[in-house]
Amino acid sequence: MKTTVTVREYARLTTEPVAKPTLDRAQVSATAFDWLCHLNTGFSRSGTLKLVTMENRRWLKLDNYVGVVETPCGTRLEILPKHVEQGECVTSSRNLLKRMMATALDLPVREAGVASLEVFENTPLSEWVMGQFLLALDHLVKRGVRAAYWRIEAEERYLRGGLDVVRQMRQPPGRGHVFQIRHDLFLYDRPENRLLKRALEYVCHLTQTPAHWRLAQELRGLLQEIPASSDVNQDFKLWRTDRLMNHYQSVRPWCELILYRLMPLALAGNWRGISLLFPMEKLFERYVAINLRRVLLADARLTIQAASQYLCQHEGKKLFRLEPDLLIEHQQRRWVLDTKWKRLNAANREDKYGLSQGDFYQLFAYGQKYLAGQGTLVLIYPRHPGFREALPRFDFNDNLNLWVLPLDLDTACLQQAESAGLPLREVGM
Repeated sequence: MKTTVTVREYARLTTEPVAKPTLDRAQVSATAFDWLCHLNTGFSRSGTLKLVTMENRRWLKLDNYVGVVETPCGTRLEILPKHVEQGECVTSSRNLLKRMMATALDLPVREAGVASLEVFENTPLSEWVMGQFLLALDHLVKRGVRAAYWRIEAEERYLRGGLDVVRQMRQPPGRGHVFQIRHDLFLYDRPENRLLKRALEYVCHLTQTPAHWRLAQELRGLLQEIPASSDVNQDFKLWRTDRLMNHYQSVRPWCELILYRLMPLALAGNWRGISLLFPMEKLFERYVAINLRRVLLADARLTIQAASQYLCQHEGKKLFRLEPDLLIEHQQRRWVLDTKWKRLNAANREDKYGLSQGDFYQLFAYGQKYLAGQGTLVLIYPRHPGFREALPRFDFNDNLNLWVLPLDLDTACLQQAESAGLPLREVGM
């Protein structure tokens, strides 16, 4: 029987009973514990960031990945973002992660009516993804599944379609009664449908929600004659995007999410449980970038992960490439922005608000190379009760300064962006 364990970033897991399970401490089965250790070993060998850290052989401490991991024993580990310090914030954390995923991955969310919204509010992340896929697929089926003509070359005792004259003339004596023919069949066996069928098969097998299972089985019956894809990568390359396939575009992101699972690396062995893992730093960076682009002035340009400058040169070769998260250009002015998924404490001035000296060194280097030592740098942190307003300006010198601004995670609005002079429209983000 499958069980779901919900925790958040940096939570601790153990096989021993936990008197009062919370989002920061939870119990998992011994088989799930061992499998996570094995998975983490694969991460370490590949050079990927660690998924977990072992403590005293009895505890595992999660890193900053968020999402869902399913173990072979049936344990589903749901890891939520840690954006508030107190309280059991499962619903708000889950909704935040869904919203950030939908924005960062450009997912077309389809939720019909208030009742659906209430259901999805308390739905685990994996079920939410499968539910969105089923809704998009159901909408597509109602609009009509596309078929395509396939050229068939066959040998028959009767004429059908067109005669292949060249092949017919090359037949040996005594086979004049057999016709080499070519004809077209109008079939639903096309790459897009095969991929949808394979994703649907996964959902039928993995979902634990009765409503999702019923809808999946209904769609499975409607698509019964379509075979499942045997080569996912090749079929995605053949996915057409012309006008006739326009209504397929809303279901494709969900299909990719289910089939590719967005794992940082392939899991060892043959286990293929649903797993969706995202580094929270990268997810936050992408979330900020997309929302920022929506409110930039029309003539402003935003570059993600700019990589045109290097820290130094050595024997004529450039060394140590500098890659700020975001670079904004507008009317011969530039702003360098970096995002940090970390909680600041605006009241703790003695501890420098929790800011990192290394981040300031990094921003100073960006300012020298990308801004020629003159201009404005911006650090963006998530907004929370302890960090509601921009910190007082930091000055590197008379011409180079830095602003630390909060991003409201609920509204995706960058607070006090006018302080840094960013070229944004007057509407909120």
